[in-house]
Amino acid sequence: MDRAERRIVAFTAGSHGLVHTYELSIPILLTVWIAEFSTTAATLGLVSTVGYGLFGVGALPGGILVDRFGSKSLILACLGGMAASFLLVSVAPNLLALALAIAVWGVTASVYHPAGLSLISKSVDRRGTALGYHGIGGNLGIALGPLATALLLLAFDWRVVAAALTVPAVVVAAYGLTVDVDAALPESAVVDGGGEGSAAADETGDGTKGEVSPSTIVDDTRVLLAGGFLIVFAFVTLSGLYYRTFLTFLPDLLGDALGGLVDVQLIDPESPYAEEFDLARYLYVAVLMVGVLGQYLGGRIADWVRPERGLIALMSVLAVLALLFVPAGATTASFLAVSLALGVALFTVQPLSQATVAAYSPSEARGISFGYTYLGIFGVGSLGAALAGTVLTRAGPRELFLVLAVIAVVGALAAAAISRFATRRD
Repeated sequence: MDRAERRIVAFTAGSHGLVHTYELSIPILLTVWIAEFSTTAATLGLVSTVGYGLFGVGALPGGILVDRFGSKSLILACLGGMAASFLLVSVAPNLLALALAIAVWGVTASVYHPAGLSLISKSVDRRGTALGYHGIGGNLGIALGPLATALLLLAFDWRVVAAALTVPAVVVAAYGLTVDVDAALPESAVVDGGGEGSAAADETGDGTKGEVSPSTIVDDTRVLLAGGFLIVFAFVTLSGLYYRTFLTFLPDLLGDALGGLVDVQLIDPESPYAEEFDLARYLYVAVLMVGVLGQYLGGRIADWVRPERGLIALMSVLAVLALLFVPAGATTASFLAVSLALGVALFTVQPLSQATVAAYSPSEARGISFGYTYLGIFGVGSLGAALAGTVLTRAGPRELFLVLAVIAVVGALAAAAISRFATRRD
């Protein structure tokens, strides 16, 4: 990658990390808000669901806006909106104001994935490697963002913490203003359409179409479907379903398994912190952190082989690991090995999946393609939480991981169908 491409990767990876930092700082702050606003966990759960729901549903209109107004401007708007939302959180006088602030976060954060991934896919030659670094940024935000929020709450009032969380977004946005997107574009893209590489005949000088109408949305969707994108959508939805089903109750599952394997007493039983210490939480963080390695591997693999072929292998590996998870609980070593391997494999899928979306969507509809993608991953995929809860309530962990294995096998078949029936567009 040249200097211009590296700056784009740094900008998008930093933005990606912040999206997930804010996303996962909300559950940490919920523990404080229950007492602050004299409310219940159920009410706050509804408040957070509104924000998370908008985060998923907003991906599709976000993708449409990307194709019309450009990626960089949408990412900057996302960063500014997230900072503003947490500033609103910090001064929220009541529960209604808090709910509105979190809704603002959901709306503004929803545009990031279609905008960031569209920018990378159009502007960086070594797309797979760039997507891997982009994913690493996201994983660092997932793992370290909540940790930083929790540590800040030990020393400062929650309102101060919420306000302080706005600072990184301002810093990354300021850096983004210095990033020259056109410098990283292929020469043909700049000549044909200008900014961000869209090749549509009706583009304006900045590489975007400059208008949003039902007819343009229908036209772009028709272009996608003509190339078999529906199969790609089926795959990304299955991958999102696996992701959410696996991670939602993972801390509890890890705790149950570790309880029968190890008895670690790092905290004095008489200490006031003894009840708060849970080894499973740290293993959960470790599973998320090894995802950094998975993101890197996925990016490299996407540059070596056709990404959809890599997905066939990865989903097959995820199926096997799901079947091994419960039996691996027989020993500590095998359980740790399978748990961490699942963390690596799960996040290796992401750059390959994103590279597949880019390969099977035309440049002029790249934003809407990622909009549909994250509608499937975060929207339909969110049903994995309910699926996991239902299976664990009616059956148990063994049955849950059998369901995960089935999802992975169907995902592998969908990836094979992409290779066989869909048409590469890029």
